[in-house]
Amino acid sequence: KKSRVSDDTLADFFRSQLTGDLQEIPGIGPAAAKCLAEGDDDDKITNSFQLIGKFLSLKGPDSGDHKVESVEHMEKFWYWLQERGIKAHRSAVVNAIAEKMNT
Repeated sequence: KKSRVSDDTLADFFRSQLTGDLQEIPGIGPAAAKCLAEGDDDDKITNSFQLIGKFLSLKGPDSGDHKVESVEHMEKFWYWLQERGIKAHRSAVVNAIAEKMNT
């Protein structure tokens, strides 16, 4: 059975203002926050604003005949989370941030 983030948790996230706490992102718990905070200075993600910034940075680069569309963008972020060692709730994190940015 796949683990999932509850609809109530997602609804609360969509309604609330961001505080900067990494764990306010549905699917990010203590273990995931620890994984994201590891690495070189430029690679460290220690707050929700940085994680959303990373998500937004993966929207490109666009070239003359290729534009990064939604599915490709979300896949790029999913694989980036995987590379950072996030083992659980990757899809929930991707979807939560994508929806939050779309509101």
